[in-house]
Amino acid sequence: MQIIINILLSWQLYLLVGLSFSLIYYTIKFFHIANAAIITLGAYMVLFFTNKFSIPFPVSIALSISVAILVGMGCEIFIYRQMRKRNVPSLAYLIASIGLYVVLQNFISLFFGDDTNIINTAEVTVGNQIFGAYITTIQMITVVISITLFIGVNLFLQYAATGKSIRAVASNPELCNIYGISSNKIVLIAFGIGSALAATAGILSAMDTNMIPTFGFNLLLYGVVAMIIGGVGSTRGLIAGALLVAIVQHLAAYYLDTKWMDAVTYIILILFLIWKPLGFSGKWLKKVEV
Repeated sequence: MQIIINILLSWQLYLLVGLSFSLIYYTIKFFHIANAAIITLGAYMVLFFTNKFSIPFPVSIALSISVAILVGMGCEIFIYRQMRKRNVPSLAYLIASIGLYVVLQNFISLFFGDDTNIINTAEVTVGNQIFGAYITTIQMITVVISITLFIGVNLFLQYAATGKSIRAVASNPELCNIYGISSNKIVLIAFGIGSALAATAGILSAMDTNMIPTFGFNLLLYGVVAMIIGGVGSTRGLIAGALLVAIVQHLAAYYLDTKWMDAVTYIILILFLIWKPLGFSGKWLKKVEV
């Protein structure tokens, strides 16, 4: 039963990261690798606000997510938008995104150091027993928050006017501009929402375990694998993809060794790219410029 709880905990985290990444990718059509640094930044800013200024924990979380949103939107305004104005090749976006990740991650390392840190100051316990398995209060809160955010964002995209505009810009930004919908404004909103989700995922992960300046990168990769396996733009596909990644990882850890968790994740990705390149939803990764 414990392995099922562990799978659930990983699944909801990959779901949140995958949603963050896919929302931005869906809008701008390139891999925003710097989102990994946003994941890390969210967690470290909580550490900064609580330790440096003794700000209450809930307020620190809100401030940290706000900082992450500003940084994510800054990437769009000062880097990607300027590149779009110059009609640079698609590959240049990916290179710029990798460069942004390296810069942001090194700033985090420089400011906070490379040592392992924790932001959970609560007393360590075995957790609450459920059907013979154990789950901590923080883990239960994490599951509730992740699933609530996932449902909320999808409802927003489906029914809210701004959400519909995001979907429209993702489909045809030039046509949206003709009809008076500012694609730059909508892309900026998508970056804000995606960055908020990424920071939240980083905070929830760090509250349960510990963190180093590079921990966001692995988390992002798991979310990306889940998105590709599920199919781009598919909510159900992302749910299935994140669940498959979580199941495969924990079965590998249980029957083999924890060292195999990353390996089997990418083996599954390779197999999907070979035999089912469209993912569960049957949608291609589009190579277009915004």
